[in-house]
Amino acid sequence: MREIITKTIKKVTLELIYEVVDERTKSIFEMLNEIKRRQEEDFRYLNSKIDTQIGQLRQEMGQLRQEMGQEIGQLRQEIGQLRQEMGQEIGQLRQEIGQLRQEMGQEIGQLRQEIGQLRQEMGQLRQEITQLSQRLDSQIAQLNQKVDSQIAQLNQKIDSQIAQLNQRIDTVIQLLIDLKK
Repeated sequence: MREIITKTIKKVTLELIYEVVDERTKSIFEMLNEIKRRQEEDFRYLNSKIDTQIGQLRQEMGQLRQEMGQEIGQLRQEIGQLRQEMGQEIGQLRQEIGQLRQEMGQEIGQLRQEIGQLRQEMGQLRQEITQLSQRLDSQIAQLNQKVDSQIAQLNQKIDSQIAQLNQRIDTVIQLLIDLKK
């Protein structure tokens, strides 16, 4: 019965973690695609308005694309690091669950040898199970909190980088407008 509960908790926890990571990853890629789409629209507009400045614009576009590539690479690296950290934390949880299973197995062996003392020890075992459950719940809550914190930090970094890119694009547009005057 304990193993079933433990397996169920483990499975649900892992599914929730993977689901959150997949949702956040999808959201990040959608944001990156939106950034690329906006950038391409801005560059098409600028090229159609200023034919005499094409050489300079192409050079600036190349620089912006290189910066975007670097920033996208950094984002992908950060996502990879987050996945690696989550994998390590999940591994630690699995190890702790294995240790808990081992402890429970030892307790079951003792219970079989000490059937006469079972009624007296039942209250104590229930208390230990409750504590183990609370430890698991606490650890799962801490892991969820860490994941949420890391995702929030990543979202902040992405928002900051998007703002920087938008500011650079605005600067380029303003320079082009100034050059046209």
